Amino acid sequence: MSLAVVVAIALFVGVLAYALFGGADFGSGFFDLTAGSAEEGAELRLLIDHSIGPVWEANHVWLIYVLVMWWTAFPGTFAAATTTLILPLALALLGIVLRGASFAFRKYAGSLAQARIFGAVFAGSSLITPFFLGAVAGAVASGRVPAEGNGPVLESWLHPTSLFGGAIAVGACAFLAGTFLTADAQRSGHDALAEKLRVRTLGVGVVTGVVVFAALLPIRDDARTLSDRLLGVATPLIVLSGIAGTAALVLLWRRRYSRARIGAVASVAAVILGWGVAQYPWILVDQVSIEDAAGARATLIGLLVVVALAAVIVLPALVYLFWLTQTEAWSTSDDGAPASSGRAVDG
Repeated sequence: MSLAVVVAIALFVGVLAYALFGGADFGSGFFDLTAGSAEEGAELRLLIDHSIGPVWEANHVWLIYVLVMWWTAFPGTFAAATTTLILPLALALLGIVLRGASFAFRKYAGSLAQARIFGAVFAGSSLITPFFLGAVAGAVASGRVPAEGNGPVLESWLHPTSLFGGAIAVGACAFLAGTFLTADAQRSGHDALAEKLRVRTLGVGVVTGVVVFAALLPIRDDARTLSDRLLGVATPLIVLSGIAGTAALVLLWRRRYSRARIGAVASVAAVILGWGVAQYPWILVDQVSIEDAAGARATLIGLLVVVALAAVIVLPALVYLFWLTQTEAWSTSDDGAPASSGRAVDG
C-alpha cells in the first residue's frame, strides 16, 4: 500500500467519523423541528439541548481534520472541488454557522417569539447542512468535478447522484439522532417521550432505507463508474448496511434502544464505507487518482505523524467525553429529570 493511499485512508476515517458523530448531532434538528408547540415540545427540546450540548462543538473537530488533511495532502483536487462546488459548500458552511449561533442564542432569548425564530433557524440549518454536504459528495463521486477546477456552478451538483446523496445524508443523520435520543429518553426515565421518539425514528429509518436502495437505479445512469463499483466490490457493504439497518429497526420495535444504536451506527457506517470503496482509487472520480493527486512525500509523512500524535493526545479526550454523556449520572439530575443548564423553549 502506497503512502498516498495510507494518507487517503486517514482522511476517509475523518469523513466517516464526521458522518457518524456530526450526523447524529445534525439529525437532532429534525426532531426539534417536529417537536410541536412550546408546551408540547418542551420535554423533547430539553432532551435535545442536554444530549448535544456537550458535544456539538467537539463534533466539528472532524470537519476541520478532513479539510486540513485534504488541502495539505491533495491540494490540487481540493482547489478543484472548492472552485467547482463553491455554492453547496458555502451553503453548508452557512448552515453550520447559523446552527451553532441559533443553538446558543435560543437559550438566552428574551421572548418566546425570539426563541421560536432561533429554534426554526437551528432546525432548518440542521437539515440543509447535511443535504449540501451529501450533494458535494455526490458531485465528487459522480465525476463532475474537473481536475482543473472551475466546473459548472450548478450542473456540477444538480443531478440525481448529488440530490440522492443529500437526501440520504439528511435521512441518515435523522435516523442516527433518533436512535440516540430515544435511548437517552429511556435512560433518563422519560418513557412516554421515548415511545414518541421510537415511532418517529422507525418511520425515518424505513424511509431512509428505501431511499438508499432506490438511489441505486438513477445512479446507474448518472454515475456509471460509481454505480459499477457499488454493485461490484462494494456490494457486501451495501448488503451489510441493509442488514444492520433492519436489525436497528427490529430492536427499536422491540424497545431495545441501547442495542438499536449499534445497528444504526453500523448501518450508516456501512453506507459511507461503501461509497469510499466504490470511489477508490479516485479522489476525483474519473478525473484524478489518489496517487496522482498526492503532494510531496515529506508532506504526507508529516501528516501521518500529526495524525498519530492526535490519536494519542486528542482522541482519548473525545472518547471520554462521549462515554461520559452516555452514563446514568449525566442522563438524570437528582429529581430524575434530564439535567440541563439551559431552559426548554419552542422552536
